[in-house]
Amino acid sequence: MFYVVFELLFWLALVALPVWIWLDAVAALLAASAYLVLHVLIQDWKFTRFQNWLNSTYLQANPAWSGAWLDVATRIQRQQLLAENSSKLHERRLQDFLLAIQASPNGVILLDDEARIDWCNDTAASHLGLDVKKDRLQHIVHLVRDPLFTRYFAQENHPSEVLIDGRSTSVSNLRKLSVQLHKYGDGRLLLLSRDVTEVVKAEAMRRDFVANVSHEIRTPLTVLGGFVETLQSVPLDANDIQKYLHLMAIQSDRMQSLVADLLTLSQLEVSQSPNGQDYVSLPDLINQVISEANALTSLIADQFSGQKHELIFDQAPCLYLMGSKSELFSALSNLVSNAIRYTPLGGLVHLTFSQTDDRLTISVKDTGPGIASEHLPRLTERFYRIDQSRSRETGGTGLGLAITKHVMQRHGGELQIQSELGKGSTFNLIFPASRISNQIATPDLHTTT
Repeated sequence: MFYVVFELLFWLALVALPVWIWLDAVAALLAASAYLVLHVLIQDWKFTRFQNWLNSTYLQANPAWSGAWLDVATRIQRQQLLAENSSKLHERRLQDFLLAIQASPNGVILLDDEARIDWCNDTAASHLGLDVKKDRLQHIVHLVRDPLFTRYFAQENHPSEVLIDGRSTSVSNLRKLSVQLHKYGDGRLLLLSRDVTEVVKAEAMRRDFVANVSHEIRTPLTVLGGFVETLQSVPLDANDIQKYLHLMAIQSDRMQSLVADLLTLSQLEVSQSPNGQDYVSLPDLINQVISEANALTSLIADQFSGQKHELIFDQAPCLYLMGSKSELFSALSNLVSNAIRYTPLGGLVHLTFSQTDDRLTISVKDTGPGIASEHLPRLTERFYRIDQSRSRETGGTGLGLAITKHVMQRHGGELQIQSELGKGSTFNLIFPASRISNQIATPDLHTTT
């Protein structure tokens, strides 16, 4: 301000003094007045230009100002640049934050003070079947119509999560969501959703597993307890005693088989996958399976006084499989024993081999009753049986296919099941070419037992 006043007085003196010297004081006063009027007009013009400049959408990089106007314009430009940089930084941070929320595996919904959707990520839209654009500003209760959520939303506080049904892609693929509300800001709400479908399935499988194990063990224990009580309280002759002891031995064997399969399955789930240095001779493996299959069909034929199954085993190719011999034997043995148990006496069980450039397929075909399509997805579940009585009568534990599936996963392979009611079933063990060798490549490698 001082600079502006000093500059004005300087120019007034510079104009008035020469006039005063050459003419008189009145002329000097008139000259000073004329200069002041001209100065005011010029400053008013500059002020108008400055206003127009300020009102422009983008301030010129080098405005044609001078003096104080240039100083003010430069300061304004500097502040504008700082504000723009700060705004860009905040905008970039906001975009990064929104992208991070979009990438989250959990759903996030921002609700305003009237519980209307202000913003949500794609995960939440997928979980709850929302349209990100159309459903904006819609009340959340009008869109999430689960009665459990409605009651949960009506609560004063929301300290815990609630489990509701999510938007499912099909009837068979039901989705379970865990949702929770959090208050923030001025009456606003944050709704978080988490897909817990697999957790719910695992918990259900755990409960079913415990219940099935309890049932499977309780039955033979009850039978054994009854036989023991009979032997202790009822006088029996030698033949009756031997009969009861034989029945007790059957129940004992059943429990031992169940415990052995449970231990096998547990070991498969917790142990590391077989290393890549052990090779198993396929012909030797098949010979071991054949021996067990012949013993099993003879036992079942004697038990039910019927004709033995017809067992056909194609000649195994001279190949080596990378993996664990005990696990591979368990997988093959379970398929063959299941085929024998579920195929009527006198029926056919046929083991075949098929090799291509990228895989080896070992198939077990039977002429049993076949399996309905609704049962196929659940066959590898623990204790899942189509014919409960048939499996128990022939010594099955209900864990064979679960064990086979785990073995194939650990060996980089796949279990495929094909079946048709009245036409039998085919179980395929598919091994990738990387697991197959024509010979043991390294001399120090050996077949594990």
